[in-house]
Amino acid sequence: MTPLERLCDWAARLTHDAIPERVRALAASQILSQAASVRAGAAHPLGARLVAAFGEPFQPDARQSACVLAGLGSWLNLDDTAYAGHLSNSTVAVPLAFAHARGLTGARLITAVVAATECAARITAAVTLGPLRGQSAVHAHLVGAVCGRLHCEGVTDPRRWTDALGLALAMPHRPLLRAFLASDARLLNALTPVRTGMDACDAAAAGLRGAPDLLEHPDGFLTALSSVPLPEEVTDGLGERWHTDTLSFKMRPGGPGIDAAVDCAVELHGALRADTGAVDPASVAEVLVEASLYTVYAGRRADRYVTGPDSPLGALVLHTPYPVATALLTGGLRVADFERPALAEPGRWQLARRVRLAHDPALTRELFASDAPFGAAVRRAGPAAEPWLLEFGGPETVRIALDATAPRREPDFTAATKATGARVTVRLRDGREFTRERLIPLGAAGPHTRACHGELVREKFMSLGGDADTAKAAAGLGGMDAARLRDWLEAALLVPRPAADAAIVH
Repeated sequence: MTPLERLCDWAARLTHDAIPERVRALAASQILSQAASVRAGAAHPLGARLVAAFGEPFQPDARQSACVLAGLGSWLNLDDTAYAGHLSNSTVAVPLAFAHARGLTGARLITAVVAATECAARITAAVTLGPLRGQSAVHAHLVGAVCGRLHCEGVTDPRRWTDALGLALAMPHRPLLRAFLASDARLLNALTPVRTGMDACDAAAAGLRGAPDLLEHPDGFLTALSSVPLPEEVTDGLGERWHTDTLSFKMRPGGPGIDAAVDCAVELHGALRADTGAVDPASVAEVLVEASLYTVYAGRRADRYVTGPDSPLGALVLHTPYPVATALLTGGLRVADFERPALAEPGRWQLARRVRLAHDPALTRELFASDAPFGAAVRRAGPAAEPWLLEFGGPETVRIALDATAPRREPDFTAATKATGARVTVRLRDGREFTRERLIPLGAAGPHTRACHGELVREKFMSLGGDADTAKAAAGLGGMDAARLRDWLEAALLVPRPAADAAIVH
């Protein structure tokens, strides 16, 4: 059997009872968290335009519903991540659409989400040492869409799965950075590959065949999408090593590289208010954000596009100075902070101009010593990762990463971490300094998230307009019958939306 055939054979036969209880609980949180992200996307004028173009989140054609849900949940960077990839825009969105349309039980929904997440994470991990990472690695959604749909439809023939994935991965998408950062094309970042996944499922059902050796063949997927292919990631530890254990939940909008810096800024807001009574931008001489190469790399990409309140949203959510300045001034970071009138407040930009981003090699070492977003891949590759590391960060990164990822073999991901840390220092004009540091952002994979993910995603859901009863009920998704699940889905995703022609400020 090829790696793709082995993966499909496992996923097609996966049952709810075969999934460990902790993994089922994480999947329930993943569903609620992504429902919150969809709500946020739908409540924004740009989301209303997407609905005007493609229809409501739930509609008679589940394939179209899947595309709309994928689009609404992706573009504010509120979607969750794992090792490897931004997965939930397909691995949750597609099962939500088909569970609603087909009247599935909660156990069926959770099983489909886990199957899709495991398959998408594994194939994405196999090519993560390549040019596409984070939300640009949209091939994850080709896999998530196919696997989420086929599991919901009860397709148990592994050959159909192999054909559908072989067809979906035949022409993988590659976003252009200019479009991703400077236009509304970001809203189609997940919608487009999910639509391709739907077409691949239809084609396979009609008898079209995919290449079963597409992943590992010299002319195939791994060669085309990665600098250092890792074929072992596709099937290693199936049923024992759960990538769902590596989930990180996005608590605030903004790229995952800025999360720890924003957490620190939120804490510093409280400290500054306690000391000075208010946070005055004029009193701040400098805000130093020390972070890993991961944050610095993303920040450099976004900097050239961010010039003030009229900056494109796609760049703003990856930018470090504005979110950090906003959190320092307000004590939080909300979706509304990326819209007017908040976005046009002069004080935010006055303070943002004093935010300086600097690389901390020690935090880069911790980044590579963790599992997500790519430490586990570098550890798997060993010295073979050197060319990718050299291109990513230069000779110093090669030394730091290979030292931090000395070979070790974890039996599973039950202790997985995502250490995208930051240290933020506020220097006042009177000479005083206030500093906070955080290694693992709030909601990211680590001990606190493993213990508290249910509470965290309930807080996220309610902060984005969801009601407390719906949030609380998510923990019991696995025990819901079809009627109860349908009611829950409609309550979770029901949100008042602005008019599609509302003013949009770029």
